[in-house]
Amino acid sequence: MKQFNPSKFFKEVKQEGQKIVWPTRKETLITTAMVFVMVLIFSLFFLLVDNIISWFIRLILGI
Repeated sequence: MKQFNPSKFFKEVKQEGQKIVWPTRKETLITTAMVFVMVLIFSLFFLLVDNIISWFIRLILGI
């Protein structure tokens, strides 16, 4: 079994950290806007579905 070497581990962590490619500000803003738009669309969709189901239940129960 290999011996754990903390200094080697942290050296490898640093090397892997240097390989990270962060998104640009523009990419981050576009992705954030897309998430907000999708959340809005799905919220409206589920609101519509909920209202339709509620309408059918009220119709069946005669409320």
